[in-house]
Amino acid sequence: MRFRLRPQDDGFFELFAATGAILVEACRILTEAIGSDPVRRSELSDAMEEVEHRGDESSHALVRKVNSSYLTPFDREDVYQLGARLDDCLDLMQKALDRMVVYRVGALPDAVGELVQVLSRQAELTSEAMPRLRSPAALSDYWVEVNRLENQADQIHLRLLAEIFAGGYDAVEIIKHKEIVDTLEAAADAFELVAQTVETIAVKGS
Repeated sequence: MRFRLRPQDDGFFELFAATGAILVEACRILTEAIGSDPVRRSELSDAMEEVEHRGDESSHALVRKVNSSYLTPFDREDVYQLGARLDDCLDLMQKALDRMVVYRVGALPDAVGELVQVLSRQAELTSEAMPRLRSPAALSDYWVEVNRLENQADQIHLRLLAEIFAGGYDAVEIIKHKEIVDTLEAAADAFELVAQTVETIAVKGS
């Protein structure tokens, strides 16, 4: 008979899975926003805010569950860190959309769409990985691919900066566009940190 040192509490995995699904939904909103006019972006910002609230509720529920549980599926600090880093991904995507709305930017460079496509793929992979945290060692393909995508995001970010500073924008537009693309690139970094946390959990459990 095989014994587990820790219980497999489905409640934790359900909360992580719920947050993963929320990230995918946020990426769908962000994808639509980059190709929309300012009026539609404002509407999408409201939708993103509602999604972000649901993400916060999921994060708070996770903290309450950790605090009320005698045993957790893996180290408490890793549960806290994974929850916080998932929340960071959502916050940064909302921040990018908020800046598009507040700054009233018009058409964005085409490569912004490429960057958001990378975020969308990272979100999909993260969402697929969260229900599988019961066996984190089997998720190596996930964290390797998310790392590769983050490197791709870095390259797109550099191309965007080169385009923004190439002379087609005035000084104010440069500041606005740079802040938006910097925030999107930070979101790609945040997804990589989620994957690194999962890898740490896997190493500790091996």
